[in-house]
Amino acid sequence: MKFLSEYRDPALVEQYLQELHRITTKPWTLMEICGGQTHSLVKNGLLDLLPKQITMVHGPGCPVCVTSTGVIDEAIWLSEQPNTILCSFGDMLRVPGSSKSLLQAKADGADVRILYSPLEAVSLAKENPGKEVVFFAVGFETTAPANALSVVQAHKQGVINYSILASHVLVPPAMEAILSDKDNRIDAFLAAGHVCTIMGMEEYYPIAEKYKTPIVVTGFEPVDLLQGILMAVQQLEAGVYKVENQYTRYVQREGNRMAMETINEVFATSDRVWRGIGPIPQSGYEVNKAYEAYNARKKFTIGITPVQENPACISGDIMKGLKKPGQCPHFGKACTPEHPLGAPMVSSEGACAAYYHYATAPELESA
Repeated sequence: MKFLSEYRDPALVEQYLQELHRITTKPWTLMEICGGQTHSLVKNGLLDLLPKQITMVHGPGCPVCVTSTGVIDEAIWLSEQPNTILCSFGDMLRVPGSSKSLLQAKADGADVRILYSPLEAVSLAKENPGKEVVFFAVGFETTAPANALSVVQAHKQGVINYSILASHVLVPPAMEAILSDKDNRIDAFLAAGHVCTIMGMEEYYPIAEKYKTPIVVTGFEPVDLLQGILMAVQQLEAGVYKVENQYTRYVQREGNRMAMETINEVFATSDRVWRGIGPIPQSGYEVNKAYEAYNARKKFTIGITPVQENPACISGDIMKGLKKPGQCPHFGKACTPEHPLGAPMVSSEGACAAYYHYATAPELESA
């Protein structure tokens, strides 16, 4: 692996920008999938440096952002049950449910704990045999192996007071949902390098072929992103569409076979509701029947009533690439990181949070 500074090399940044300005002859709209990519583009001022013909829009690239209100309500309900410890990554605590967040539930007395690994939750369950420990398993395919492994380890160790609330979402079905939308205007995708490190690239080839859309797997540093944008624009200008890999230092076409085997041992694909977008068939992971004892939805009879998403939040339009954060009338006013209307403003990888913290005036005005 090269030194990190090489992926922030101003000379390489300038080289790719010059080539982009030289070859770009038509207006093109590109969507980066991952919120980490969005933050890097905005934080490093790259959007202001691209040719005017290139529009970057920001996809559903943060699993926190697309976790539905109903799932947040499920987690809150679980946290409020007697003798239950609800464990989560920290970025989920302030995401609003229908009436409150996990952080507010914690303030009201619920036992909600921030952990850095689901394996910590298994240890916590072993240390507290009189309590039910539930891990809120949120993430793209990237975090699925660790969450699956926690279930395998709990089973091997005979830890019966552990379960997970699975809310995994899968990238390729979301890309298809965006491309098949009647209002779609995406010409090419920058695929998420961390997802492809686990899952490989095989799922992207039929999407590129079916929708005649270039897909370039990229990393997250400025050089990664500009090279990925250049590779996508080169395809568009040449009238071709294929899957390319910019992130060769980590991503292999076949992915990480061991990680995928662990996922397939514990999870089965299922329909999933995406916040702001709606239901996408077979776009999530749910604990399979073999490990049903570790499925919180099966272990508990979760008593919540489905609710509508906050109508004031335009996160769905943002994550489908139809609007940008600055086009929301509530951006930076009624909706801030401290008081978010939706998850993209509170998540550390949300597009709204990126614009709130880093966007320049031209970026906000051009939104």
